[in-house]
Formats: sequence, structure tokens, C-alpha cells
Amino acid sequence: MRGRDEDTGEFFSPSRSQNRREALEVLALAEKLVALTEAQLAKLPVPEALLPHIRETKRITAHVAHKRQLAFLAKQMRREDEDALETLRDAMDENGEAARREVAAMHRVEQWRERLLEDGDAALAGLLDEYPQADRQRLRQLVRNTLEERKRNKPPHSFRELYRELRAAILGQGAGDEADHDDDTSPEQE
Repeated sequence: MRGRDEDTGEFFSPSRSQNRREALEVLALAEKLVALTEAQLAKLPVPEALLPHIRETKRITAHVAHKRQLAFLAKQMRREDEDALETLRDAMDENGEAARREVAAMHRVEQWRERLLEDGDAALAGLLDEYPQADRQRLRQLVRNTLEERKRNKPPHSFRELYRELRAAILGQGAGDEADHDDDTSPEQE
């Protein structure tokens, strides 16, 4: 029995209904994890202990056996730290903080790419002031190739390669600096 504190009237533990709701939330999270591809799973902060259970659940196709294995996976997930599950939910949530940071970083890289294509060496100097580890020669070559591709209506190979190079240079500094640069660079580029 859960009991009640005689002084305050509060219950000592959550109700059975609350425990069931929490268990069903974890089961829903387990279903979402099983639906993901291996590449998507690799991007998420899934605890190592859960990966074999997720793979086993994916492998089983018989309906009842799959359902039973999914319940077992949820049981294993409930044994994990609540912070780990919350981090996992946030990473999977489209509107989560991690998704917002990733989208902001992507927009920042795209803004730098457009600035480089429009302003040329002036934008490159600004980029190198902010991100000194960037490869000046490689970026200049990719900008020239991208402009040539556009002029000749060729497929955007260099355009994409420029994005990848900028992403490596900008996001290579680390996630801690990323949030600081987001606030600093956004108004200048608009």
C-alpha cells in the first residue's frame, strides 16, 4: 500500500494510475525507437544497454512475440535513469531543444554559404576571423566552383561540398560555443 502522511495528507508514492501512465509513456517511446533506422538510432543518445534490446525487438516480426519483446524493452528502459530517458525524448522531439539547436546551426551554415557566394573575399575574411581553423584555400576553391556551376547550370556538387566544409569548420568548435555564436551572428546576417 502506498499510505498517506498523517501530518500533510500527501501520499507517500505515486498512485497506480500515475505509475501506469508513466509506463505507457515509456512503451510509446520504445515503439518510436524500434521504428527508427540504424542511422537514426546512431544519432540519438541511446544508452548502450538498450541497443541490443532494440535490435532484438526489430528482428522479431511475429505480432504477439514482437509485442512481448516491445514490453520487455520498455521494462528495460524503465530501469534507466529518468534523465537519460528525458534526454532521449528531447532528442527525438521535433520541437525539442536539441532539434532547435541543430536547425539553428544548419541555418547559420547556410547563411555563411550564401554570404560567401554573394560577397566573396570580404565574407571569407569575416568567416576566418570568427572560425580561424577553416581552410581558406579550400573554401575559396569551392566558392569559385559553385559560382561556375551556377553559371553553367551544372548539378550543385560544389554547392553541397561547400556546405559540408562550412559545417565542419563552424560546428567543429564544439557544442558549447555553438549556442554563443547563434546569438552573436544572427542579427549581423539578416
